[in-house]
Amino acid sequence: MLEQKLREVIRDIPDFPSPGIIFKDITPVLKDATLCVDIVNEFADKLKDVDIDAIAGVESRGFLFGLMLATKLGIPFVPIRKQGRLPYKTIAESYKLEYGQATIEVHEDALDAGTKVLIHDDLLATGGTVVASAKLIEKLGGVVVGFSFVISLDFLNGAGRLRRFSDNIISLVRY
Repeated sequence: MLEQKLREVIRDIPDFPSPGIIFKDITPVLKDATLCVDIVNEFADKLKDVDIDAIAGVESRGFLFGLMLATKLGIPFVPIRKQGRLPYKTIAESYKLEYGQATIEVHEDALDAGTKVLIHDDLLATGGTVVASAKLIEKLGGVVVGFSFVISLDFLNGAGRLRRFSDNIISLVRY
């Protein structure tokens, strides 16, 4: 079972990035090409009945499987990056963090109005970054048709914040 395999491979890093946090590290997953293919295939299978025109991946770990999934589905990939990292004209969305504020951006020509977009990131925690990503997609005239994550930290209730955009929330392993 894929979920069990992921639980065995994902590594816990205590007190990172700050004391009291247990960071779920997916980098050991990346050492196993077969497991990476299995992850992409599982996402594709779970999304087979969802009409998706593009996948938006959230910097930086959302690029890993987001791009692989977009390639498998034969659809465009849209990078959502931290402020100042995209070379062309952008639109931005700021959001609050526990310790301050962050801003993410997307190219202003990343998608056409009406484009149906799946937003992908490696991990769903409180949902702040992904909510900001969904707002960016909507600012461009896109329609958020779902979210996909390798990991969901369900005890932080991030999915509840995403439901106003879409009820289609896929996570391969839940903690």
